[in-house]
Amino acid sequence: MKRTNSAIFTIAFLFLTVLPTFAQESELKVIDEVVAQVNDGVITLSRVKREMEVIIESMIAEGKTREQATAETKAKQGELIAGIINEEMLLQKGKELGIEADADASVNQRFVEIMRQQNLKSLDALYAEMEKQGLNPQTVRENWRRQIIKDLVMRRAVDSKVYWGWSSKEIKAYYEKHKDKFTKPETLTLSEIFLSFAGRDENAVRDKAKLLVKELRAGGDFAKIAMENSDRQDVKDTKGSVGTITVPELKRIDEKFVPVLAATKVGGISEPVETVEGIEIFRVDDRKDASKESVFDETEVRNAMTMEVIPNERKKYLGTLRDESYIKINDTYRPLVSPILSAEVKPEEKKPTK
Repeated sequence: MKRTNSAIFTIAFLFLTVLPTFAQESELKVIDEVVAQVNDGVITLSRVKREMEVIIESMIAEGKTREQATAETKAKQGELIAGIINEEMLLQKGKELGIEADADASVNQRFVEIMRQQNLKSLDALYAEMEKQGLNPQTVRENWRRQIIKDLVMRRAVDSKVYWGWSSKEIKAYYEKHKDKFTKPETLTLSEIFLSFAGRDENAVRDKAKLLVKELRAGGDFAKIAMENSDRQDVKDTKGSVGTITVPELKRIDEKFVPVLAATKVGGISEPVETVEGIEIFRVDDRKDASKESVFDETEVRNAMTMEVIPNERKKYLGTLRDESYIKINDTYRPLVSPILSAEVKPEEKKPTK
């Protein structure tokens, strides 16, 4: 099931840090303190404070007081700085591997997709809408770019090597020992209508979803209603059809979907399901029950084996990057940061049970 970042206006603020400080010419200019040096790059105190403020604001949005959010964030300052050091190493590795161009292309594509979903004529129009919501397009772009670079480095340097590193003998042995993991899961064939929250009054979207469910349950033409109302870019081609998906796959997309669809009969219309991006309305076109029969699928087995060890392998990779890097931490922050980095250098040895 395709998922995009159509809810940019509701989630992007989590990644933003727009707290500039301007000094008058007549004022004394304070040189920013260097918290850590990572090869040729430096991590400044102002950067740490900006990232702390983002975390604090997100915690306040979740219902905590500023005092609570500030205290909890300060208590984890060492973890935050360690995370920024890891990020800096990954960004430098991404530049070394030539990944930046791929990241830029991915970010550009993401903006284009959102532009089309919002029925806007140009990227300039999208940027204008973002600015109306208090979002800086260039800040959003840079945050997405950094995240994509980090993800690509991990996928290429760690994930893909682990995935393709299993021998046929190991794969067969793992399958034989864990056949219960590879039974046929329940599958659902679905159609959907997606109503985006982006740039809209959320209560109005909720009211519209209720009216559409009522109309569909009264016998309305699903394909026609989907083409007239769904915010999916390709709805005119798909007419709302999603295709067949397993329940485990559906759960990975959003756990909220599973109980709602379990309560919906074949041919029935689900209750509206609210996500961060908007509201989903599903029609269950077909359902096939799970089976206890085990099925060998090399791709599935490789995935299962890889997922067991990826967290540990990524930690080991970060440890290797640290060994290869010049890292100098300011004496003030070393007691907070060094124990965390040291703990990450020697991750628990773990291999999938064969």
